[in-house]
Amino acid sequence: MGETDIRTETDNEGMRAFMRTLLEDVRALETMMNTEGLFERDVRRIGAEQEMFLVDRGLHPVNRALECLETLPREFFTTELGQFNLEANLSPQVLDGKCLSAMENQLRDLLEQADVAAAAHNARVVLTGILPTLEKGDLGMESMTPIPRYYQLNQVMRDLRGGEFRTLIKGLDELQTTHDNVMLEACNTSFQVHFQVAPEEFTNLYNVAQVVTAPVLAAAVNSPVLLRHRLWHETRVALFQQSVDTRSEAQANRSGRARVSFGDEWIHDGVLEIFRDDIARFRVLIASELGESPLVALENGRIPELKALRLHNGTIYRWNRPCYGISEGRPHLRIENRVLPAGPTVIDEIANAAFFFGLMCAVADEYEDVRKTIPFTDVKENFLASARYGLGARLKWLGGKTWNAEDLVQELLPVARQGLVNKNLDVADIDRYFDVLRERVKSGRTGSQWMLDSLESMNGARPDECYRALTAAICSHQRDGNPVHEWELARVEGTEEIRDSYRTVGQLMTTDLFTVHPEDLVDLAASVMDWEHLRHVPVEDQDGKLVGLVTYRSLLRMMGRGGGSRSTSSVREIMRANPVTVGPETPTTEAIAIMRREKCGCLPVVEDGKLVGIVTESDFVEVSAKLLDEWLRKS
Repeated sequence: MGETDIRTETDNEGMRAFMRTLLEDVRALETMMNTEGLFERDVRRIGAEQEMFLVDRGLHPVNRALECLETLPREFFTTELGQFNLEANLSPQVLDGKCLSAMENQLRDLLEQADVAAAAHNARVVLTGILPTLEKGDLGMESMTPIPRYYQLNQVMRDLRGGEFRTLIKGLDELQTTHDNVMLEACNTSFQVHFQVAPEEFTNLYNVAQVVTAPVLAAAVNSPVLLRHRLWHETRVALFQQSVDTRSEAQANRSGRARVSFGDEWIHDGVLEIFRDDIARFRVLIASELGESPLVALENGRIPELKALRLHNGTIYRWNRPCYGISEGRPHLRIENRVLPAGPTVIDEIANAAFFFGLMCAVADEYEDVRKTIPFTDVKENFLASARYGLGARLKWLGGKTWNAEDLVQELLPVARQGLVNKNLDVADIDRYFDVLRERVKSGRTGSQWMLDSLESMNGARPDECYRALTAAICSHQRDGNPVHEWELARVEGTEEIRDSYRTVGQLMTTDLFTVHPEDLVDLAASVMDWEHLRHVPVEDQDGKLVGLVTYRSLLRMMGRGGGSRSTSSVREIMRANPVTVGPETPTTEAIAIMRREKCGCLPVVEDGKLVGIVTESDFVEVSAKLLDEWLRKS
């Protein structure tokens, strides 16, 4: 993450040198795997990486990561793409005894350190797959961590993509947006778990990881909202693929694989098959000065770091990603499962990890070659179904039977538990985490379902109030530490600092708009205003650009003058062209001043030249009433 001396593909000579080293790394790895006793084989280790959000008093993302890192131990903490994110790296644990509770205790300690560091900068830590209060305005380049690696990755990916990144995700709502950088990827935070494997068992264990990912994800989903849209139960899966998709239109049309991928088939020839395939498919994005040749290091009896291979591998985002590392002077291989979301609580996260580790052990022990038990297309469909629907998914399992995800997880919990018992893990530890899983699944209350149920219960409140209340409840429950199935639903009432929901126009504006076209009949505009009880209707062209505003007063004026007929006149004839507008980030007080100065009853809200909402006098009256009620309640 801290690589600073890097080059991009615009430095052709440097990139060719990097590619030579990358190919040497592959040859060196092949030599190492064929050398008896070189790789660590006699131990199974596990590990994890915790990503987190930093939020301010108003529960919105705040760029304080660099300030926090000044006082945090860098051997455990590092940056992420966004300055409102931090990452903590846990120490590896041998899969034995009390390894799970040791992982939990260290994670709690690291999060406490992060919270203390954040509090010194008027921020706090939140664990959630996607922060409910994130807005598109939070995702500008000013929020990107100022490290050359990130800036250059952004530029190279943008160049390969041919311009803007387009995102289209359909769930309960539909989100369709464009963005000029890769910062949408920073919306995702995860709890990534690592599972160490020996070279000779890599093929089957990697395929097992692919199989078990779906039921584990179905029980762990915690990312149902993005930019105030209710989408997939694990929206991170869809968002991550689209936010760093470097394929050109031609590549996408011929079904070229995206950099974020579950894969398209089983692997057959070990870890080298994956590394070779990724080098063949994906261009090198960044390079660095790499020093000694890995082949020379081997000849001199040293273990090569394979920096080029690891750097390139870090730009390929398989949901189960192979990793090479060195521990205590010996090389090893790991499978990094990147699917699990951050949160809802530490105990929920460790329970999810325990389920994954247990299934890895149990399924691998039962099936020497899992490929013979289920088609890969079913495995991939299971993964996508779990991401979309969580415990509501339909999954095909080993042997061909189709299950409801909730029933399948209940069926697999004792299997995974036994897998850990067989590896000599502490039984009391195992039961503590599997009790959490069992009760979560029994109640149907995943993190995602809790958020969706909470939003439904707050029906009628303004969107910003709902998503702030959701985030406030997440923060409160995380401090209490109880697993998500025990959480009460979030409520708008009693949310701290209710004023923070009304600071900008974007927090107040109505986005479900009724609009007309300049060439539409005036009678259509009048009918829409009558049917929907509106006093203002924006006029936009085919591209969504605001060109005018029809008001109730303009209709009255037309009728009073007797000029024209509603049945033949066009909207263009009566609309107010070029109306006064504001942006989503305009402060509420400034918007009120503009309306008083311009003597207008509404302000269309425009962003990047396009109409995104409208704010009216009645909105401000409603806000005033709520603030007055809050003031009286606290008096």
